[in-house]
Amino acid sequence: MKDEDIKRIVKDNYSRIASSNCGCSCGCGNTNNNELIAKSLGYSETQIGNVSEANLGLGCGNPTALGEIKEGDVVLDLGSGAGLDCFLAADKVGEKGKVIGVDLTDTMIQKAKQNAKKYGYKNVEFRQGDIENLPVDNSSIDVILSNCVINLVPNKSKAFNEAYRVLKKGGRMYISDIVLLQDLSEDLRKNEMLLVSCVAGAILKEDYLKIIKDSGFEVDSLESDEDISMRQYWGLPLESLSIVATKK
Repeated sequence: MKDEDIKRIVKDNYSRIASSNCGCSCGCGNTNNNELIAKSLGYSETQIGNVSEANLGLGCGNPTALGEIKEGDVVLDLGSGAGLDCFLAADKVGEKGKVIGVDLTDTMIQKAKQNAKKYGYKNVEFRQGDIENLPVDNSSIDVILSNCVINLVPNKSKAFNEAYRVLKKGGRMYISDIVLLQDLSEDLRKNEMLLVSCVAGAILKEDYLKIIKDSGFEVDSLESDEDISMRQYWGLPLESLSIVATKK
């Protein structure tokens, strides 16, 4: 599948998700189901309840819980969706900080902006853009978040190179993403439903980590959630990998 076809499929499907509140791995998409998924990934009931309309059940982890986000930090969320992780980060950075969410899908950006207005967040900005070519200045970001998004990106090396470019020296990247424990068949790779469900575009764990390190990052810690395969992904050979990486 060509890169432009992958991006078109992702944009079309996530536009529908934004309109219907249907998450990529939740099957049918409804508020109760989205809440159950978020809780299983480590979000608290308070976090979900405070910004409930920003939770679409799209994640495979909770990157805001992986490390420290300080008051005054500038935070970038890659693939910000309806804004859930942006709003949680905004609570931590306070009025002196700023959160930027970047998403490929215009419909999702509009939904996130509506949520920011509804919940009163003035320190959050949403930009439409491709994370292979971020609309963000060099060395301007303290912390990057990404939750179950880079698996959707055709050129993962470009995405991590861009993340490295925009981070300040010493900046941290907190990632939750789906990685494969064994390769998929060609038929599964071509399955559009599995693509937008965060599976068909995933790569082997060792390849994923190599791309991060080749981009210049130092990987500080790893955590794996293998049970997510049975909870959300039909028993396929994958896990959710949570990573803390630093630009040295």
